[in-house]
Amino acid sequence: MSQPELVIRTVDNGIALLTLNRPDKRNAMSDAMRAELVEHLLSIRGDRAIRALVITGNGKGFCAGGDIAGMKTRMEADPATVGFNGWERQQGVHYAASLLLNLPIPTVAAVNGAAAGLGADLALSCDFVVASEHAHFTWAYIARGLVPDGGGMYFLPRRVGLARAKALIFSGRRVNAEEALRLGIADQLCNADELLSSAQAMADEMSSGSRTAIALTKSVINKSYEMSEHQVFAEGSKAQGICYTSQEHRGSVQAFLDRMKEAQQ
Repeated sequence: MSQPELVIRTVDNGIALLTLNRPDKRNAMSDAMRAELVEHLLSIRGDRAIRALVITGNGKGFCAGGDIAGMKTRMEADPATVGFNGWERQQGVHYAASLLLNLPIPTVAAVNGAAAGLGADLALSCDFVVASEHAHFTWAYIARGLVPDGGGMYFLPRRVGLARAKALIFSGRRVNAEEALRLGIADQLCNADELLSSAQAMADEMSSGSRTAIALTKSVINKSYEMSEHQVFAEGSKAQGICYTSQEHRGSVQAFLDRMKEAQQ
């Protein structure tokens, strides 16, 4: 009997949907699930027919964080191997987060339940977060003697500010959907039965413009906190030069000029 897909992919009208599929484990992120996620992200990155991505979880949870089985294996491993194996595993975690962050299309997390630890980081790796009323977020790494390793130390301060990010990480407290919206962790709150349609509508709206301009804008704005204004201007200038040559820009300008000409006749 074949094993079920750990990440299910569907595409509708140019919008890809990736569904984490370990509902009995609240979609906790195993190494095998991460490998499937990376495979899908690489495929989506190379598919020009896909213009946006939505990520959600099957069942009652979005993603409950790291896989307990993996933690148990680490506890039982030879101590001499734990450090290097942990470092190697971290490379995979960060590669997946970086792939999602830098995907050249709009990305939306549809958070249907618990988004804990790696799950919360996965949601914030997306450009936008839509949460159902059942969603909640936690960064409880420190309670287990760990630092946030899925991007939380990068993404969360950009969402809520430095001091608030420290408070959420140090305390590890649970943030419900309404507070997540108020703090800026989530961008939209909706009923559970409207979650996917709302996330897909957002993905559709955010990807309706020039694919070239969206990709280039995202490549600059994702790094803007780490750059001076002069560096942002320089990166923007290079991106604009490419846009000037794109079919989307040239077609838009020509259509505008044609309308002006018709109006003058």
